[in-house]
This record gives sequence, C-alpha cells and structure tokens, in this order.
Amino acid sequence: MNCKYFGTCASCTLFDKTYEEQLNYKIQREKERFSNFTTMEFDIIKSSESNFRNRAEFRIWWEKDANGNEILSYAMNDFKKNILKIDSCEMVSPHIKELMPKLINQLESELELSYKLFAVEFLGSSTNDMLVTLIYHKKLEESWITKAKEIEQKLNIKIIGRSRKQKIVLTNDYINETLNIANQDFFFAYEENGFTQPNTKVNIQMIQWVLNNTRASTKDLCELYCGGGNFTIPLSTKFRKVLATEISKTSIKSALRNCKLNNIDTIGFIRMSAEEFVQGLNKVRVFNRLKDINLDDYEFDTIFMDPPRSGLDDTTRALAKDFPNIIYISCNPETLHRDLEELTKTHEIVRFALFDQFAFTNHIESGVILKRK
Repeated sequence: MNCKYFGTCASCTLFDKTYEEQLNYKIQREKERFSNFTTMEFDIIKSSESNFRNRAEFRIWWEKDANGNEILSYAMNDFKKNILKIDSCEMVSPHIKELMPKLINQLESELELSYKLFAVEFLGSSTNDMLVTLIYHKKLEESWITKAKEIEQKLNIKIIGRSRKQKIVLTNDYINETLNIANQDFFFAYEENGFTQPNTKVNIQMIQWVLNNTRASTKDLCELYCGGGNFTIPLSTKFRKVLATEISKTSIKSALRNCKLNNIDTIGFIRMSAEEFVQGLNKVRVFNRLKDINLDDYEFDTIFMDPPRSGLDDTTRALAKDFPNIIYISCNPETLHRDLEELTKTHEIVRFALFDQFAFTNHIESGVILKRK
C-alpha cells in the first residue's frame, strides 16, 4: 500500500507484506485450518489494495503551534498504542479521503465545533452520500447546531453530533446506498449506529457468491442474524418467502426500511435472538413477537447464518442440522471451524470461499455452503 504511515499505524497489522503476499498468507493459513474438513480449492474474493473502506473512525488530537494557535489532527494508534497523528489514510474510500482535510480545516476554524471534539466517524456510500458523526466531551448547544449546519452545506455532507446522553441529527441519520448485483440494483439505507459491511466492493462480491451458489427454490429461507437485510433482500429473489431474525432494534428498523425501498413483501422480520427463535420454532415457548407470524406457513429448505464472532450457540447449531441446505457466512474462522465440527456430521461442504474484507490485517471472512449428506 502506498501510504506514508504504512508500518507505523496499527490499523494495518500485515504491513511487511505486499497485498498478494498478505492475501496468500491468509489463504494458506485457512486452508491448513480447515484441512480436516476439505481439500477443495477455495473461492477467493480479493479486496482493492487501497481506498476500500466506506466506514472509518478517527480520534481527534489537539496541540498548539509556535504561535499558540490550536491545531487539530486526525489520530490513530501506533503499534505501541501511542497516539499517531495522521493527515490522510489510504484505506478509506476516495470520497472520505478527499473529505478528511476539508473537514478538519472547517472544524479548526470554528471553536464552537472544535472545542472538546474527541472523535470523528465517517460513513459513506458508493453513491457519494456521506454521514459524519462528531463526538464530543461537552454538551452541544444551539450555537453548535448553527455552525454545524453551515459545514453541512459547505461540504455537502450530513452531520450528527454526539455527546453524553445527546444525539443531534441535523438532516437524517442514514445514508443511501445502491448495490448492483447480477445486473440488478438493490437499494439500502445505512444507519449511523447500525452495522454495515465496510468494504463495499467485497460486500457486493460476497452477496454475488451466495446467489451464484443458491439454487432458485419454490420453498422458503430461514435467516438468522440478518442485520439490515444486506443478504436477505437479494436472497429473497431465490425463494418463495423469507423469515429473518435479528436481535438489534436498529437493524430491524433498517431491514424494514430497506424492504420498502426495494418493494419487497415476501420477507418477514422478527426482532428476537437466534436462540429465542429456535425455541419459538420448536414450540418450546410462546413469544408475543411471533403473534402475527404463523410459523406453520413456512416450508424451509435452506438456512442462512451470518453470526457474530462468537459463532453459533448449541441450540442454533442443532437447528441448522435440520435444514437440507446451510449457508454460513463467518467473520471468525476459529468459531466457524468449531461449528463445522458438528455441522459436517450431517452435511457436506460443497463450496468454500474467503472474502478479504480487511486488507493488510490478519482478519478474513469466510463463506461455506453445506448440503445434507
């Protein structure tokens, strides 16, 4: 990566390798990890080598120049967890990279905006919609709102101000995104405090990989950990109906909005944990959140799971084994390996992919397609 902080900033942990070297290192590591399950060739989804992140967060660092003027800088941690001042970042999208110096100059010129500013978060889209969250260690007054609105207009961005027990939304708290998948546009609204995939190009290819390896079905899809519908909405084109669960209120709100944006009415969203859903599906417990959904109306032949780093709990792992087809997206190879120890007792792996969402780090995401033996 052509970055003057490369090897100093701790956001890139594999700084001593070229992109191809770091990717090959992770591929070989995961092939060895999963060699007890399969020796098949993995599908590899590469990242761009730079400017791939549409989401980023930076600390703000204050210091005085020789004339006593306050100077603001973005900051990260170095490998010793010391503050590293930066003025650019090669990992962020071109839009964020272009905005960073413009924003810091505007903030620096207005004491109302810069005083006790602690951090800045960027959330951008491929449609150049940009949301900036300014995080403070002070109460935000009307005077802050006035100045922040001026910056919104000058830079053509959306601004949210956050402080303890405060959230001030000037325009709205989401951005609009359009993902073109298999020559079809899917529309999403990404909320400021909700989960989104940071690497848009890899995310599109992840969804495409899932669709390419999912046959059209006359039956239904069960999805756990659906988030804002990132996979749910495109996958709904392959099934009669979809029933999706998610514990986060913010994500469910986003998922419902995204369904409306795409004029899709074949998806039912439930706000409940995966474990609760299993209990409801097996009629172990009665949940008020299921009162408007008749689970007997669904005939599932596929389960899709994209769990957190902790992977699947025992109950969910047991449920997955009841489905003819399993699609498992994992952000943690260690827990995926643990879960496959159980899932491969009843299912065989037919496709395996690695998605390099976070280039130049040790992290890599995985996708596995399993079918009942």
